[in-house]
Amino acid sequence: MNDRILRAARQLPVDATPIWIMRQAGRYLPEYRAVRDNVSFLQLCKTPDLAAEVTIQPVRRLGVDAAIIFSDILIPLEGMGLELELDDAGPRFPTPVRSGNDIRRLAVPDPEQSTGFVGEAIRRAKKALSVPLIGFSGAPFTLASYLVEGGTSKNFLQIKRLLFEEPKLAHQLFEKLTQTIVLYLQMQVAAGAQLVQIFDSWGGELSPLDFDAFSFPYLRRIVTTVKASNVPVIIFGTSMSTLLPRLKRTGADVIGLDWRIEIDDARRMLGPDVAVQGNLDPVALFLPRHQLEQRASDILRRAGPTGHIFNLGHGILPPTPPEAAQALVDTVHAFKHG
Repeated sequence: MNDRILRAARQLPVDATPIWIMRQAGRYLPEYRAVRDNVSFLQLCKTPDLAAEVTIQPVRRLGVDAAIIFSDILIPLEGMGLELELDDAGPRFPTPVRSGNDIRRLAVPDPEQSTGFVGEAIRRAKKALSVPLIGFSGAPFTLASYLVEGGTSKNFLQIKRLLFEEPKLAHQLFEKLTQTIVLYLQMQVAAGAQLVQIFDSWGGELSPLDFDAFSFPYLRRIVTTVKASNVPVIIFGTSMSTLLPRLKRTGADVIGLDWRIEIDDARRMLGPDVAVQGNLDPVALFLPRHQLEQRASDILRRAGPTGHIFNLGHGILPPTPPEAAQALVDTVHAFKHG
């Protein structure tokens, strides 16, 4: 078993910096598109054989140091009693959650009953992998944003109005989401996930004051509960550079960084007792190869030899040439710290 990523998450020495790529199982790979052409996105998520296959594809092709189970952060929300429409155009909740009655109707589902296909995909993928497998979920605020807005948003008006006008209702929603996320992640760990990542994709939309009130307590609870299973936890969010000390206080083992901060600056803010992940701009994969190698090497030098998992600062983009992803992986693995 290649355990580089587990060692890096725990800040142990590694023979080479480990790398995986967010959305590494996806539309930039022709073998993924060959599978996806025959099924809808939701069908792919809910069919364990196919989800396991596309989970394995980037490990097979690129030689990355971890697989991440193919799914979507919104998958557990159907079990809460919500109608989800999910395709390449993006997610939609036709009936947004806006009122106290809407929130009271939400269930905290048994994850085996509502999302057992994710656990089964993990078990099947594990049989074919020689690298660790990452499980994941969305963070409460990010999931709530989709539920309340009814989909993606530019200004997050509806979710912020809920926070400011009906804070008690907001906390009731975050409480149910937190319970659901904890059970969902525990199910993934029981199925064989060896790390988990919490995606707080929209966490950077909150001011520090609002993050402290509406996000931090729930993130800390999720991290504490999952770490009790001796599984490293990564927290990743975009536009959260000003919130890094708060993310550290959640107790996460690894803080994922977007490209909006130099990785050595982030390490100074976080201190020596937490690992980091990141943080190449995904569009840098369209640079000429020598410039891509220079940028990757600069991040590696700044991050240092231990406690660093190389990744992009967000998901890989569908037009990315697979050859560029391969060049990035090869560059990271070949890099030698002086």
